[in-house]
Amino acid sequence: MDALLDLLNSRPLVNGEERDALGDPSEGRRWAQERGGDGSLAELALLRETRDILQGIVRGESSPATMSPLLEGVHQTPEITSGGLQWTLKTPPHARLAVEMVLTWAATEKQLPGRLRPCANNECQLFLLDRSRANRARWCSMAVCGNREKARRHYERTR
Repeated sequence: MDALLDLLNSRPLVNGEERDALGDPSEGRRWAQERGGDGSLAELALLRETRDILQGIVRGESSPATMSPLLEGVHQTPEITSGGLQWTLKTPPHARLAVEMVLTWAATEKQLPGRLRPCANNECQLFLLDRSRANRARWCSMAVCGNREKARRHYERTR
C-alpha cells in the first residue's frame, strides 16, 4: 500500500509548483527501481498514465473502467507451492510495476473501502490512506494541511 501512496503522491505541490517525481528520466528511473521496476522510459510512461488514472478514480472523477487498457494482456496464474497457493503475475516487463499498483489499489478498495482519498486541503494534491478507527482522517498531514486548514478557519471566525 505504501508504494501505491508513493505513486499517487509522486506529483506534489512544493511552494506552489508541481514537482513530478516521474517526469525527469533519471529521477523517475531511481523512483521505479526503488520500488522493484526497471526504470525504462516505457515503464515511466506507463506509471505516469497509471498514476493519472488512479488519481481520477480516487477523486471520483472517473470510473474504474478507465483502467481497462492498463490490464490488457495481463494474467494471474495460480501455483501450488509448499507454502500454499501463490499467484504469479504474467505481464509485459515494462508494465509489471504499473499493474502491481492497480492490483494494490483493488486490494485496498476491497479491504479498506473508501479509506483511500484525496487530502481535504484544496491547495494540496496529495492522497492519504485513513487507518483511523473512526475513518475521519481528512488531511495528508495533520502537521501541514490540517494545521493550515484549522488556522484558516480560525482566522475566518475571528475576522
